[in-house]
Amino acid sequence: MSREPFEAMPDVKDVKQLAEALQISKAGAYNLLSSPDFPTLRIGGRKLVMKNELVEWLKSRTNKTS
Repeated sequence: MSREPFEAMPDVKDVKQLAEALQISKAGAYNLLSSPDFPTLRIGGRKLVMKNELVEWLKSRTNKTS
């Protein structure tokens, strides 16, 4: 199994791909993309997320126990 769960996915994800990757609804993905602390890339009217920034965002929110 790959160490990178999103390895086969494109480097830039749209809302549908984000929803699929996180196994959430499209509405949930739109909510994330509208969140001020989420690394959203805006191109024209489209909201996208870079794969590497998504991974870093997820890591920063993961509960870690020592």
